[in-house]
Amino acid sequence: MITQLAIQGNSLGADLRALRKARGMTLADLADRLGRSVGWMSQVERDLSDPSITDLRHIAAALEVPTSLFFGQAPAPVEEAGFVVRRGARRPIGSGEAGLVEELLSPDLTDDFEVVHSTFEPHSRIGEVVTRPTQEVGYLISGTLDLVIGGRRFTIHPGDSFRIRGEPFEWINPYDTPAVAIWVIAPPVY
Repeated sequence: MITQLAIQGNSLGADLRALRKARGMTLADLADRLGRSVGWMSQVERDLSDPSITDLRHIAAALEVPTSLFFGQAPAPVEEAGFVVRRGARRPIGSGEAGLVEELLSPDLTDDFEVVHSTFEPHSRIGEVVTRPTQEVGYLISGTLDLVIGGRRFTIHPGDSFRIRGEPFEWINPYDTPAVAIWVIAPPVY
């Protein structure tokens, strides 16, 4: 149930709507993929229906996001909900399998972009080249990170920033320390 999820300000429905739209899917497209009615999906997006955990897993798979995106966010005080994300209330995203630990810095996914805190563990590497229809800008806070963007290799140091505009890219941290970056992605992909 939504009340069991740590979603701020009942934003689960708004997040689902934003993710669906970012993927160019209609309400009918998503409902069809889930084998559910458009009415049910509409109620979920308007926070009028509580999807089960199984429903959330199916929705996450259809939207190509980790199920964990819908969990793990501490509730914010009413006056801060939708405006402020406190350090201990960041929503974890991604699986962390490749050595990348990510947290959503944006209060929700209803904006035209998302802001992500990314920690690239020492001696880690993304498992495959990624190409997505986004514009992305990153800023390295600490550590060193190697990026391959559109076939060109760059070594990024603290204070450096970078941009990716739909080009294929990959990241590698062959170094002995974690690399920490702030990443802005438009439209949201998580």
